[in-house]
Amino acid sequence: MDAVSDPTVEVVVGMFAAQTGKTEGINNVVGFHIDQDPAPILLLQPTLEMAEAWSKDRLAPMLRDTPCFAGKIQDPRSRDSGNTVRHKTFPGGHITMAGANSPASLASRPIRVVLADEIDRFPASAGAEGDPVTLAKKRSKTFWNRKVVLTSTPTIAGHSRIEEAYEESDKRRFFVPCHDCGEFQVLKWPQVRWENDNPSTAAYVCEHCGSLWNDQRRTAAVSKGAWRPTAPFNGIAGFHVWQAYSPWVKLSEIVAEFLASKANPQRLKVFVNTELAETWKEKGEAPEWKRLYDRAEDYAIGSLPAGVVFLTCGIDIQHDRIEIYVWGWGRGLESWLIEYQVLPGDPYQEAVWLALDGVVGFTWAHASGSAMGLAKAAIDSGYATTQVYAWAKRQRPGLVAVVKGVDHGSAGVGHPKAMDLAEIRGGKKKRRGGTVYPVVGGIYKAELYGFLRLEAPARESGEPFPAGYVHLGKFPEEVFKQLTAEQLISKVVKFRTRTEWEKTRERNEALDCRVYARAAAAIYGVDRFGDRQWTQLEAHLAAAPAKPKKPVKAQESVEQEAGPQSAESKRPGWIGRRQGKSWLRR
Repeated sequence: MDAVSDPTVEVVVGMFAAQTGKTEGINNVVGFHIDQDPAPILLLQPTLEMAEAWSKDRLAPMLRDTPCFAGKIQDPRSRDSGNTVRHKTFPGGHITMAGANSPASLASRPIRVVLADEIDRFPASAGAEGDPVTLAKKRSKTFWNRKVVLTSTPTIAGHSRIEEAYEESDKRRFFVPCHDCGEFQVLKWPQVRWENDNPSTAAYVCEHCGSLWNDQRRTAAVSKGAWRPTAPFNGIAGFHVWQAYSPWVKLSEIVAEFLASKANPQRLKVFVNTELAETWKEKGEAPEWKRLYDRAEDYAIGSLPAGVVFLTCGIDIQHDRIEIYVWGWGRGLESWLIEYQVLPGDPYQEAVWLALDGVVGFTWAHASGSAMGLAKAAIDSGYATTQVYAWAKRQRPGLVAVVKGVDHGSAGVGHPKAMDLAEIRGGKKKRRGGTVYPVVGGIYKAELYGFLRLEAPARESGEPFPAGYVHLGKFPEEVFKQLTAEQLISKVVKFRTRTEWEKTRERNEALDCRVYARAAAAIYGVDRFGDRQWTQLEAHLAAAPAKPKKPVKAQESVEQEAGPQSAESKRPGWIGRRQGKSWLRR
């Protein structure tokens, strides 16, 4: 609350355990601005229903029972009050209570004070408008003295909004003194000890002198503590609190909850999030995108390192664009993200498909001096299906595999299935066939996330990279965020626990394209390769001619590049050569 009133602080972040005062702190901030510093306020909850519940259960009793609010907010039952459950006015300001799932409630109002509670429970997008926290922040841009407060218990590591916000702050921790040695320290869960699975023996151990604290000594130490930043201040004040700081919770209760939870992963996850106020790391879970971004390598985007022996690409079709990610593969499924391309355009129009011809017909310069083209491309048929098949059929035989995601299967790629598609030509319906490969995306996502957690060997060791290691160049942050944009969660449905992949953000094309590129490698036969096949590929690469196509350094839009097509441009083979020169690396 002091930070909210500090003019040098613009954003306040609270990563708190459950029932440690975060919502009460928000209530007090609201009361302060009603009584002392009137302003337009937005109180944001995960859903509209939760916003209404806060208004009825928290705000209404506070307004009713606090003398200084008397007469400032009229009774909503009054005909002329102008007040509703989700919107209340007072002299000099108003408060709007909104749900993060409602784009309409986040728009059209200038807001000076934004209070967002339980932001890790917010949906990835408010309808089709985008991240609700970002939308709420934009409402305050016109105020020089704006204030944004973000609070929540954390959830999944790498996908927790509150963790990300806390990492951007000055990361304040509450330091408390030992009653014996006087040394200040942050309370930590590993310092809580007990004997023989008996919670009643729980005590806190000073990390400096080993002194044992019972609950009375722990509470006394907290009463003498102070907040200290552990990172540079940049206008964002961050606070972290877990249950050991609470005067209402005994150490024995925390230990008892842990002992009851440790055998059940779902219950243990709740303990870590709500008791320890830490993020949960789950097997199969996406690694943190920031860690991957920080370890990015210096190889040139669009170049093929020496370990690459063949290329595949994944192609994702969206309503207004086509996205392509090219991956290089080496022994042991070691892989490199080579480059990616976004082709804007309507997939129901020909222009964007002409540009895609150039992508799959492109060749890259290998570190050996040889030229290398795609061995296999996999394209998703979930959108504009007829157009996808038409485009795939006009490529050279064996180059393109049409794929479709499925939920279950024993292998990443299933047996190809024949498809019978209807096509309208000259006003007449014609039937033509196609082949589609079912792809179990979850298998390749789990594999990728396992590979992304592999550690690189020390440079000075001279050791090779481990099998499956994923090399990522200096791509924009968005690529790393999309690559880790889903999480594996467990749900109880009809008394049975099942796992499924769930998006943690709206955009995940990089991950989808990786799945398709991996499926393309599987169709190419990589999972059956032995030493002989790898040696043959390496030998073929060494003997290949060094004539890569040269990319153009600038590109007009897809529509301009395609332009009016001459008769020559429509001849088979010409499109690939012309469009191959037009692929701009972004």
